[in-house]
Amino acid sequence: MDVDEGKTGITLAINRTHRDYLYHVSLVIKVNEFDMRITSIMTSVDLSSNRFEGDIPNSIGSLSSLVLLNLSRNNFRGHIPAEIAKLLQLEALDLSWNRLIGEVPGQLSSLTFLEVLNLSYNHLAGRIPIGKQFNTFPDDSYCGNLDLCGFPLSKKCGNNNRPDESTLEQDDEDSFFASGFTWEAVVIGYGMIFGLLMGGLMFLLEKPKWFVNFAEDISQQIAAKKRRNQKKRRQGRGLRMN
Repeated sequence: MDVDEGKTGITLAINRTHRDYLYHVSLVIKVNEFDMRITSIMTSVDLSSNRFEGDIPNSIGSLSSLVLLNLSRNNFRGHIPAEIAKLLQLEALDLSWNRLIGEVPGQLSSLTFLEVLNLSYNHLAGRIPIGKQFNTFPDDSYCGNLDLCGFPLSKKCGNNNRPDESTLEQDDEDSFFASGFTWEAVVIGYGMIFGLLMGGLMFLLEKPKWFVNFAEDISQQIAAKKRRNQKKRRQGRGLRMN
C-alpha cells in the first residue's frame, strides 16, 4: 500500500518483501522515518485517528492474511477499492469518518467471514449490496451517508439507481398504454387504411359479382318501397276527393 502526500510529509507503504516477516511498513512523518514490520502473528492493521489522505490504494488487496482493517477517522478520499474483497480472512472492516465517495463495491459481499462493517459518515451513494454477510449488518453501519439506499436502511432506492433494460422497456410500454393507445388500435388503423385502398383499387379495375348482386338487390328494394309509398299517397288523395 502506497500513500505519498508530498507536502504533508506523510508516506505510507506496505510491501511483502521481507522473508522473515509477512509485511513491511515504512512511515515517514514530518521528515522522521519509522520502520515497522508486521509479523505473521499480527493480522490486524489499525491506522485509525490519523491524518492520512488520498485514495486507499488497490494494493491493499495483497494483505491476504488480514483479519481486521481499521482506517477510520482519517481523510481518505475516492472510492472503496474493490480489491478489499480479496481479503478473504477479513472479519472486521472500519472505514468510517473519511471522505469516501461512490458506491459500496458489490464484491465485498463475498467476504463470508466479515462480522463487523462500519462505513458510516462518508459520502457514499447508491444501493447497498445484499446477500451473505451484508444481510446481517445493522443500519448504523451506513449512517451519515445520505445518498445510500436499500436494506437495511429505511430509504428505498428509486429509478435513478441504474435500472436494467427490461425495466426501461416496461416503463416505455406503460407510458404508451397510459396515453390511450394500444398496439391493437394501431394495427386496426393500418388495416382499415389498407383495406380501403385495396377496395377502391379493386372497384376501379373490376366490379366483383357479389357486390353487383348486392347493389342490385338494394336498388330493387328501394324502388319497390318507393312504388308502394307512391301508391299509398294516390289512394289517400282519392279518398279525400270522394
